[in-house]
Amino acid sequence: MTDTSSAPTGVLSGIRVLDCSIAMAGPFAAQRLGDLGADVIKVEPTSGEWQRHAAAGGARGNRINVSFLSLNRNKRSLAVDLKSEQGKQILRGLVATADVFLQNYRPGVAARLGVDYESLRAINPSIVYVSISGYGEDGPYRDRPGQDLLLQALSGAMLSAGAAGSPPQAAGQYLADAVTASTAFEAVLAALFHRERTGQGQQVTVNMLDVIATLQMQEISVFTMGGISQQRSAEPHAHVYIRAPYGTYETTDGYLALAMPHLPTLGELIDEPSFVDMDGEVDGWTRRDEIHAKVAAKLKSRSTQDWLDLLQPAGIWVAPVYSYADLVADPQIAHNGTFVEYEHPTEGLVKTPGFPYRFSETPARIDRGAPLAGQHTAEILEELGVTPAQIDELVAGGVVAATDE
Repeated sequence: MTDTSSAPTGVLSGIRVLDCSIAMAGPFAAQRLGDLGADVIKVEPTSGEWQRHAAAGGARGNRINVSFLSLNRNKRSLAVDLKSEQGKQILRGLVATADVFLQNYRPGVAARLGVDYESLRAINPSIVYVSISGYGEDGPYRDRPGQDLLLQALSGAMLSAGAAGSPPQAAGQYLADAVTASTAFEAVLAALFHRERTGQGQQVTVNMLDVIATLQMQEISVFTMGGISQQRSAEPHAHVYIRAPYGTYETTDGYLALAMPHLPTLGELIDEPSFVDMDGEVDGWTRRDEIHAKVAAKLKSRSTQDWLDLLQPAGIWVAPVYSYADLVADPQIAHNGTFVEYEHPTEGLVKTPGFPYRFSETPARIDRGAPLAGQHTAEILEELGVTPAQIDELVAGGVVAATDE
């Protein structure tokens, strides 16, 4: 664990974030703010946030599952019952001290709890209020579940890869969640910058449907302005709007990714004479299935490394298809310091992806691992002036939960 003897020095040091979100998109966005030095208080039910009880991949951990562990470092946990009047009073007290309020409640829940933007702005006019939803704050899809796979399906992206006639394939990541998290993170920084210049807080809304649509800026523009629809090939192809060959190909010991090579050069290197007289910008579209099939047949004859050694020096864009084990062992990953390691009080050694940005003067850092539910309840309440005796009463009454560790 990073030394916590000194005060945080990140670029967002002095910024307090109230993270009232669950699952992935909101917590991931809040974690990134914490990585940059913000004081992130995770406000969760006394039984703990939903993600504590839903272990991705069955990785349950000791007291904190890996899903929650990976999305909630650099936070303090306040476990409080927001349905109780005392719990609402505690939250209102925190709002008065906060810079950012982040929530992804189902539509209507924030208003019922009294934590909608108008209610919190009345307490703290300079608050940056971030609301994350699946489809928007209103509209015909307002009450639909904002789940990652469903958003990928609605986005159109699943029909931009693979073979015609085969089922559309989702990304191998929680793509809509992850990109929504990054978008919310960017939005918070922009809103804080605006407030720094004007003193004005504001409401920021982010929805997953818009995020996953705008992520496809180039592809969707090819359709809306170029009039070219998605047409999948009979052979598997990695993207409908890129000429062949473009995709992954089997080798004798694995798979190779190959992207948009100069066809005559590729033909010479893999001994496919029919490519020598082809024009990639014409034949790469009109003969896509034929080109894919011929490349696939040729690349099955050698190992991945053999093809890398032959094709890379010639300027052909190729890469091995990695597993996570390969990724973790990659020398560039090691050089970049992509992964971080630290000791967690209950989970032991944690190795996880670190930070996607670098700051020369205010680097991101890990000051604490993901907290137990209510681990910092007493500490946070004491900061609000609540006495130890009053805290004991709140715990006894079920208003808050507190963990001593």
